[in-house]
Amino acid sequence: MATGKMPQNALSLKQFFLRRQVLSLYREILRTLREVPNEDHRKELADWARSEFKKNKIEKDEIVIKMMLSQGRLTLREISSAIHLAK
Repeated sequence: MATGKMPQNALSLKQFFLRRQVLSLYREILRTLREVPNEDHRKELADWARSEFKKNKIEKDEIVIKMMLSQGRLTLREISSAIHLAK
């Protein structure tokens, strides 16, 4: 019978949930950016979001990731408010 060993690169439960939160925030940002009326601005903002997430992809410190999630959620609220005010 096979042993229950986990691969060395497997995520811990905390890492798994943090990763899920990060991906959820990323998707929510891209969904929100679909509402930007100007196509050039929409693309520029999406490129900016993508580059920020890629830049911070290597971060492993749980506290730093949580801080970045909080900052990202705040930024998402600001973008969303700006979009709704512009309409």
